[in-house]
Amino acid sequence: MNSTPSLGQDPPQAESNLPDQDPLTNDIFLGGGIRLRQPRHGYRFSIDAVILAGSLHPRPGDSMVDLGTGCGIVPILLSHRWPSVRIWGVEVQAELAAVAVENVRTNAMEPQVTILNADLRDVSAGLLGGPVDWVVANPPYRRGRSGRVNPNCQRALARHEIAMTLPDLVAAARRLLKTGGRFVAIYGAERTADLLFHMRSGHIEPKRLQAIQPDPQSNARLILVEGIKDGKPGAALVPPLIIREGSGRYSTEIDKMFSR
Repeated sequence: MNSTPSLGQDPPQAESNLPDQDPLTNDIFLGGGIRLRQPRHGYRFSIDAVILAGSLHPRPGDSMVDLGTGCGIVPILLSHRWPSVRIWGVEVQAELAAVAVENVRTNAMEPQVTILNADLRDVSAGLLGGPVDWVVANPPYRRGRSGRVNPNCQRALARHEIAMTLPDLVAAARRLLKTGGRFVAIYGAERTADLLFHMRSGHIEPKRLQAIQPDPQSNARLILVEGIKDGKPGAALVPPLIIREGSGRYSTEIDKMFSR
């Protein structure tokens, strides 16, 4: 994998004016190693983000972009585990971007982590100082306004393709990645074919697929897919990740993701 690009001068990051209309909760993770504020009633991160961050293994000095970073949970987890990696979080909603900036500052992760309040369709590699090694995402699973749309705007944008579409996401990943760079997304299992189609159409070759099951007896509800920009064909279907064992407790793999 290529070394990290020359960063140059960082682009302006999101302002840290926290929203007044939705009170924030104060949460502690990783045995107190991370402190995180989130909107009490708006978008709150789910286990999807924990699994995404826990599944990544960057090399020292790698550069990464998290598209749709929300409160900044994925960059913050990655920064905690991989202190030599340079990370950008991109969030279109100004209120969430402001929360993410505050979380980065609270956890003393500047300048390793930079939050950009921007539409992913407008972000270029030049804004980051050059192409990056990784682009990761936990995008909305549901098409447009299909089904019941949550009346809370933050939650609706996180669950439905309102502010972005799957082709938008893949196009942004291709635009930001180095040749040979990796795109990793956690997505709804029922839309696996859509994700693979758009990745291959965007010349990001799917290389690793992992089903994510709520428990050993249930069908997968999520899929974790890793692809390589301009990679050669050939994908591996690895053993599934089980969230909870039959007893209802988190599996050993998930427990590790919450504790380290």
